[in-house]
Amino acid sequence: MSIYVSGAFWIIGAGVTAALVAALIHRVPATAGLRDNNEVAGQVFTIVAGLHAVLLAFVLISLFDGVSAAQDDSQREANNLVAVSWAADSLPDPTSTKVRQVTAAYSDTVVSKEWPQMSATGQVESSPGWQQLEELRNVIANAPTAADDTWQESRKAAATDQLWEVYQARQARLDAAAGGGVSTVVWFALIIGSLMSMTLIYLHGGPKVLSHALISGTLASAITLLLFAIYQLQNPFSGGAAVGPDAFRAVLDRMS
Repeated sequence: MSIYVSGAFWIIGAGVTAALVAALIHRVPATAGLRDNNEVAGQVFTIVAGLHAVLLAFVLISLFDGVSAAQDDSQREANNLVAVSWAADSLPDPTSTKVRQVTAAYSDTVVSKEWPQMSATGQVESSPGWQQLEELRNVIANAPTAADDTWQESRKAAATDQLWEVYQARQARLDAAAGGGVSTVVWFALIIGSLMSMTLIYLHGGPKVLSHALISGTLASAITLLLFAIYQLQNPFSGGAAVGPDAFRAVLDRMS
């Protein structure tokens, strides 16, 4: 099911349900005096809904920043991987050829093996990737250079520095995938806060059923929209805003 279809289903469903509940409340004779609670209920609602809105905004912004950081780290890892290969091109064969082969193999491992695992569970069998980077490090470290060739020495040092950047970006990517998204405690606070806000809106009363139903439905839809966005942003490598392996596919294209 498309994310837009499922999102619309949850948002519209929550709004309609909340509106129906408001209409049913007005049919209960005991709720006729609810309008007397408007002033007190309004003050409490302002505090509770305000705190809940701050929590929703904080979580949503944090997750959005996490997705942006994951995108930047993946791009940085791929770019530095290409930089390693370009720097190694100045080294004599078979080092330069071996570096290009291992670089392409590592990119293929990331795209075909690691990325599906990050999207599905967040847990990655990372040993093959680390072994390929270790092989790449050994190839560069053992590359022979002429004693008086400062250009090759500088290229070898540059390849080593870029490879260290790949190590760091890779670790950041794996940490982001295994981060677990929103913790259970935060989800508990988000859901309870949403229920409390909706309960307080039902404690308001008024002569018009339609207006109360529209207000309740709109509030429920807005809260559901934010909760749905938070759910979709939990894992930066899955959901509606998933970061894809396009950067590493570009590396494979360059290496081919």
